[in-house]
Amino acid sequence: MRVQSNAPIIIKRKKMIASGGHHGGAWKVAYADFVTAMMAFFMLMWLLNATTEKQRKGIADYFSPTIPINRVSGGGDGMFGGASIFSQEILAQNGYGGTAFNAPDVARLTGAEADQAAAAAAQVAALRDIEETLLGRGGESMLSEKALRHIVTRLTDEGLIIEIFDLPDARLFVDDTAVPTEVAIEITATLARVFALVQNPVAISGHTAARSVVVRQRQVWTLSTDRAEKVRQLFEIAGFPAERVARLTGFADRQPAVANGTAIRNNRIEIVLLRSDM
Repeated sequence: MRVQSNAPIIIKRKKMIASGGHHGGAWKVAYADFVTAMMAFFMLMWLLNATTEKQRKGIADYFSPTIPINRVSGGGDGMFGGASIFSQEILAQNGYGGTAFNAPDVARLTGAEADQAAAAAAQVAALRDIEETLLGRGGESMLSEKALRHIVTRLTDEGLIIEIFDLPDARLFVDDTAVPTEVAIEITATLARVFALVQNPVAISGHTAARSVVVRQRQVWTLSTDRAEKVRQLFEIAGFPAERVARLTGFADRQPAVANGTAIRNNRIEIVLLRSDM
């Protein structure tokens, strides 16, 4: 049959899709964000495993945007002036002798309160001068380098704490006795000379490392007390007035300096130059 000339013409168009074409770059941005987040996560996990609690606190303080960097500090020499600005065991360098969390407003103090604040500030300044004299900050130390290895200091509400501790290659006392070594005699003689610059009373406490029952040859209570008493005697030999010793204590192994109770670092003597205004 013949098709009429006015029949409709149908055009069929085929849509061709080329494979492997360009899909845009949005996925690259998302992938970069993912990789960055993973890197930050693994850095966080590494820091949690490789740092101490105090170091982690310092890192958190550094990245906190609400912490001002000013002269009110935690009591040290770092960016924030201390191990942590939230520490309640270190005197604040606020110029008034109070702590960072209860510093007095000297501008509003009058009469006896102002005198008390000024006296407290003077005490802190005097103790800090003693610390700098002993350690030789800004000059030459009164102690030899060998003796300085055994000493750490810190300022607290009680006063200036001078901690003298054992090292694996250098002990303060002979074996498990209260017989002092040469380095212990040098340190106590130097401390007696430095303490002569002020009239503050002194407290002495002995600490020992923990020991198992099997290897214990003498009681740690007796040993810690005997060592504190020996230090007191060395002070008197060096000319330190006996009446300035306000307290002598043996703590045995009950207040370790490090987590491992049996560590040599726990064998130590703590000498506190007490604040006279307390």
